[in-house]
Amino acid sequence: MSRTPDTWILTADCPSLLGTVDAVTRYLFEQGCYVTEHHSFDDRLSSRFFIRIEFRQPDSFAEQTFREGLAERVAAFDMSFELCPPNYRSKVVIMVSKADHCLNDLLYRQRIGQLPMDVVAVVSNHPDLEPLARWHGIAYHHFALDPHDKAGQERKVWQVIEESGAELVILARYMQVLSPELCRKLDGWAINIHHSLLPGFKGAKPYHQAYQKGVKLVGATAHYINNDLDEGPIIAQGVEPVDHTDYPEDLIAKGRDIECLTLAKAIGFHIERRVFLNANRTVIL
Repeated sequence: MSRTPDTWILTADCPSLLGTVDAVTRYLFEQGCYVTEHHSFDDRLSSRFFIRIEFRQPDSFAEQTFREGLAERVAAFDMSFELCPPNYRSKVVIMVSKADHCLNDLLYRQRIGQLPMDVVAVVSNHPDLEPLARWHGIAYHHFALDPHDKAGQERKVWQVIEESGAELVILARYMQVLSPELCRKLDGWAINIHHSLLPGFKGAKPYHQAYQKGVKLVGATAHYINNDLDEGPIIAQGVEPVDHTDYPEDLIAKGRDIECLTLAKAIGFHIERRVFLNANRTVIL
């Protein structure tokens, strides 16, 4: 799925009540809006309803009037909604360490228009990837990590995020654990990527550990960050089969590829407003 550039995106959620779909779609019909994509889901366990609609507006469309009318129509359902205009590009800050594969892939996808976003800054605890960011004309902020003053380094990171007006933060192989304070600030709008290996291998050289155990699958998980390390709501996952002919360097190469694909998929879902948080789970429409 990919967004049509000339459409608005309407997303909404509310308690599960009779008439929710009709309330939204009938209002769009009455306003002369043409629906090009419509997905909805009712979670019977949480009794929560989610809906995402793309539509084209008539010539007489006035955003503020539309918002006010829709708010009045859905008030009885306790429905909250968001409206995203056509051709909208999200402002993004990317955090990296030394690995360049995810950053390079994301900047390429931005450049060719596959991901409608504007990377406004790259932040790192190492200087290694500055040439790559500069080549793309993106500001690079190197904040070395002092183990005795991690809070000071994170204050600088947060200042860049705030001053850039970023709407999404991407941890593209940023190899530092964020503090609980920064995790709380970024809860629900920062995406992390990490390997997924069964069984799980922690510490240094996870792919070498996987090789020693003879794993048959390598994978990656993209998720929102929260204060539980690598346990935030999952947005996308990917896997790649491997076998006895794959040496550690082969596992690492396949792991890099699946990390890039999985992270790009998760970011696409997010900036196209397809992801809804439902407690610690996600609904992808």
